[in-house]
Amino acid sequence: MAQLALGLMSGTSCDGISAALVRFQRQTLRVLAEHTQPYPLRVSRVLRRAPTLTAPELSMLNMVLGEQFARAAQRVLRAARMRPTRLAVIGSHGHTIYHGPGDAIPSTLQLGEPCVIAERLGVPVVADFRPRDLAAGGCGAPLVPAFDEAFFGKGVTRALQNLGGVGNVTVVGRAIDAVAFDTGPGNCLMDLVVQQMSRGRMRFDAHGHLALRGRIDHRAVERMWRQPYFRQPPPKSTGRELFNEAWLRQMFSTALARAPLDVLATLTYFTAYSIAESYRRFIRHRLHEVIVSGGGAHNRTLMRHLARLLAPVPVHSIERYGIPAQAKEPVAFAFLALQALRHRANHLPHTTGARGARILGSVTPGQPA
Repeated sequence: MAQLALGLMSGTSCDGISAALVRFQRQTLRVLAEHTQPYPLRVSRVLRRAPTLTAPELSMLNMVLGEQFARAAQRVLRAARMRPTRLAVIGSHGHTIYHGPGDAIPSTLQLGEPCVIAERLGVPVVADFRPRDLAAGGCGAPLVPAFDEAFFGKGVTRALQNLGGVGNVTVVGRAIDAVAFDTGPGNCLMDLVVQQMSRGRMRFDAHGHLALRGRIDHRAVERMWRQPYFRQPPPKSTGRELFNEAWLRQMFSTALARAPLDVLATLTYFTAYSIAESYRRFIRHRLHEVIVSGGGAHNRTLMRHLARLLAPVPVHSIERYGIPAQAKEPVAFAFLALQALRHRANHLPHTTGARGARILGSVTPGQPA
């Protein structure tokens, strides 16, 4: 029996909410509508300084984000001419404010109040996926591998590389146990440089055109690669708590103001370099294909770097498989939410480090909107 679910995702780039309406039937899916809704500039600015906010400010931001998520869901439903009542569930990842699986007391915090989403749409909402995995001894990430295994795990060995704010990979295939980990920075640092150099007029490097105008600093690439995270074996995850503006200033110093195009070119190359080197270090399986999703799949310069560094393994966008590049993660969380409603495990514990399989996510019941 086919079921409709809607997934919502806000990534570490703090640029907007990706939403996807999906029909699931057995081992197949179809994306009926998808959209990325940019945050209002004031919300985006608050998100970037979220770690410095007071408790009252975080509490208010939680409710504001709940409204933003609800509007993103409503917009996708309108695009598909679909009533909320036809949905089985909404899966909302929320926006990660802090993720500290390696802290003395592991913790994670995602905002975007699910009660607001349930109230506005009248549909059950599954949210807060990460804390249960942490409580079971895992890293709380990556969670998308459960989706990758379900829909790509029956074929040849492939790497599914997501390039959102942070890069993450899942390796699946019919003859292997899935391998998954965060590879390092995705778009978050590149976006930050573009926003700074344009004084907020641009949010990202469209198609990688700006990076082509800069010169790659290979000594800076070597400096960045010395970050200990890259030598840490999986399971592992990371985010803006490590790869942030402070780290960027530490790596580039005055070059950020003096030669921002060179910094952008270097970061674009380093994103591909860190992925390729992480594969060589931690992936023991022979890959037949690399499938790229996320906003970075539209960055032609980044994709050319990846293709060259990973050759002879072919590199393709996930759009070849009928999933829009920026819809992959919301599609995955729609699936994870459906699994939670079905009382089925919705993560791969050997990729997160959890003690065993769990049902992740808290369920907020729906009611007439």
